[in-house]
Amino acid sequence: MSAVLVRNISVLVTNSPEHGAGLLGVLADAALVAEDGRVAWVGPDAGAPAADEAVDAAGRCVIPGFVDSHAHLVFAGDRSAEFAARMSGRPYAAGGIRTTVAATRSATDEQLRANLRRLVTEALRQGTTTIECKSGYGLTPADEVRSLRLAREVTDEVTYLGAHVVPPEYAYHEYVDLVRGAMLDACAPYAKWVDVFCERGAFDADATREILRAGAARGLGLRVHANQLGPGPGVRIAVELRAASADHCTHLSDADVDALAASDTVATLLPGVEFSTRSPYPDARRLLDAGATVALASDCNPGSCYTSSMPFCVALAVREMRMTPEEALWAATAGGARALRRDDVGRLAPGARADFVLLDAPNPIYLAYRPGVPLVAGVWKDGIRVV
Repeated sequence: MSAVLVRNISVLVTNSPEHGAGLLGVLADAALVAEDGRVAWVGPDAGAPAADEAVDAAGRCVIPGFVDSHAHLVFAGDRSAEFAARMSGRPYAAGGIRTTVAATRSATDEQLRANLRRLVTEALRQGTTTIECKSGYGLTPADEVRSLRLAREVTDEVTYLGAHVVPPEYAYHEYVDLVRGAMLDACAPYAKWVDVFCERGAFDADATREILRAGAARGLGLRVHANQLGPGPGVRIAVELRAASADHCTHLSDADVDALAASDTVATLLPGVEFSTRSPYPDARRLLDAGATVALASDCNPGSCYTSSMPFCVALAVREMRMTPEEALWAATAGGARALRRDDVGRLAPGARADFVLLDAPNPIYLAYRPGVPLVAGVWKDGIRVV
């Protein structure tokens, strides 16, 4: 592969304090060299080495590709009427998941694959270069395997979420046994992670522990849907079992916050959900001030949050969750990488993957300053321009 030099960068966000200033490791008047799919060099533009190809950033800024660590992209069907009903005052209670399950089971592989690839491409055009993808809309062994198999066609970050809701054809304990037994056995070869929706109307504390421990015994990393609809045990179970992330974290007690702050479990916040369900936003400021690690992700799904836009989530986090623009960008890049326990993405330092985004803006504050504006001028993945 040839070496690519991107120069005349107004602001380069490295997320590596040893290479630049502040939380974001910012370099001004900078350049970057990518070679063999990795970042080979970052530094001042005046000192940039020669390369096979040169790209002129023309005074625009460069950031790491977004790392979206929570998404549900293998599905069929439409739930726009449910969204309209919520906007008319009906509260969100997660019951619509079963509607998507029915549509997904009825869809062909080709239909699911086409929708999945459409959404991944849509996210890429908005700067997302790493994305996690969950199952959870099949809820039979065969349909969950199919979802994971398709997800693996587009990402290595594949999560088994058989424990999404209990489908109507099963009794609760019968389904828990299936999810932690035969379904897990069938799905584990296709997955990297196991996740549980620990919530009222989904899975209780005992079932959550059983399913997560069974997944860990089969070599899967742990993730938890935690404390979305109300207070509950999800966050503390995630910390207890050393899960990589506790996702949603909307309703937290002081003990929950303290537990997250004292652990390496990332609090992944999904502000698009609160936007789409008219629910209270998580208090990111409280978590950050306590010392917890915070990530931002899209939770792209057809029911509670049908957006693939990480820039939109950054803008929401700044406006509604009291994050600074710098904190929100870090959470959407390096924070997402930590939630996936990755150190090769979410940063632009020598040795990291050359996944980066050229913004049509002089600095990354514009992600929140100009919400809803298509600022992505180019995307490189593994050093190759893809947008």
